[in-house]
Amino acid sequence: MTGKRIWCAVFMGAMLAMAVPASAQSDFKAWLMELRNEAAGKGISEATLNAALNGIKLIPRVVELDRKQPEFTLTFDQYMGRVVPRSRVQKGRKKLAENREILAKVSKEFGVPARFIVAFWGIETDFGRVTGGFKVINALATLAFDGRRSAFFRKELFLALQILNEGHIKPGAMVGSWAGAMGQAQFMPSSFVGYAVDYNKDGRKDIWTTRDDVFGSAANYLSSYGWRAGERWGRKVKVPDGFDPKRADLKVKRTVSEWASEGVTLPNGGALPVSDLTASVILPAKAGGPAFLIYNNYRVILRWNRSHFFAMAVGHLADQIGGR
Repeated sequence: MTGKRIWCAVFMGAMLAMAVPASAQSDFKAWLMELRNEAAGKGISEATLNAALNGIKLIPRVVELDRKQPEFTLTFDQYMGRVVPRSRVQKGRKKLAENREILAKVSKEFGVPARFIVAFWGIETDFGRVTGGFKVINALATLAFDGRRSAFFRKELFLALQILNEGHIKPGAMVGSWAGAMGQAQFMPSSFVGYAVDYNKDGRKDIWTTRDDVFGSAANYLSSYGWRAGERWGRKVKVPDGFDPKRADLKVKRTVSEWASEGVTLPNGGALPVSDLTASVILPAKAGGPAFLIYNNYRVILRWNRSHFFAMAVGHLADQIGGR
């Protein structure tokens, strides 16, 4: 984002903030006092609450983004072209080489190949370059007060305060997306509490600026959800004429050999390997588009983001970074 665009975004944010009715800000202030009391009862220190909550106000832009998220209109090919361009593959290979030592260590410990860690990093934040410009506490407080998904965001807000209370990051540096996804790994506070690790052993889990912790946390997340070392995520295949697209579903599980017996082949018509790996057929672009046979690790990728487009992008980017 250029300096001019950043200035415009800040200006518009300020204008929107000023547009919030005084009554709403007053209601928010009263709500915030109740939340402070509850947080104190959960063990959050007064110093943390003062640093995190003093002076915060509703952010109308956050509410707008939550209520009016744009419809997803890109085709599969368009999405892949934008998310896995040649430039990102090349940058990913460079980042893999630059961080080879720490990535090798993390990969060995958690059983997640380095190329996948780099792929997630690249797709989520362009390798740490774009991590979001919203203060997480303010954004979460706005969403928790708003009411549409208040219970979910209230829980995330308390966890964010817990993270601050434990000293992992300062309030001003806890930045992320409008929805509260944080740092180079784009973890929600609940994911941070569950899976972030202090990989460099400095006493803080820092997914904002410490690559060791970013890589270790991403790998720990994937490992915890059952990543299988040595297994591929999936492969492109060709389905037989007359294949029922309703069978292209994660719930339809058969072994690779069983799919082969139904006429599923490699893209060139060659035979699939004889294997008892459990697999499903996926048609990310719907009937008539490319077909893929996906395995356990693809399902793990979906635990990170429940989008077939996203999961396909991770798999393809990882393969190309790794020279496959």
